Amino acid sequence: MQRMGMVIGIAPEKITEYKALHAAVWPQVLARLLQANVCNYTIFLREPENLLFGYWEYHGSDFDADMAMVAADPETRRWWTFCSPCQVPLASRADGEHWAMMEPVFHMD
Repeated sequence: MQRMGMVIGIAPEKITEYKALHAAVWPQVLARLLQANVCNYTIFLREPENLLFGYWEYHGSDFDADMAMVAADPETRRWWTFCSPCQVPLASRADGEHWAMMEPVFHMD
């Protein structure tokens, strides 16, 4: 199992909309994430900096293939058309990233 963290900005005027979207995430989107071996997915909001921190646990053996499956899913792609306009990717993110992945530096069981 891999613990993964990522960060992205959020447009201040879109916070209410983003919260509403995530109060009722589409069941098909959640099912696809579970199929891709993603568990314990949580998104935190930090204001006034307007940052979203995402955390999940990956229980698979081929992360790239699982994420490609998620990205190819029509319902997930449609979901992103609502979420992505709310987000402000960090300038420092790696090529090909939307959310900037973070390095784990500490964990306590």
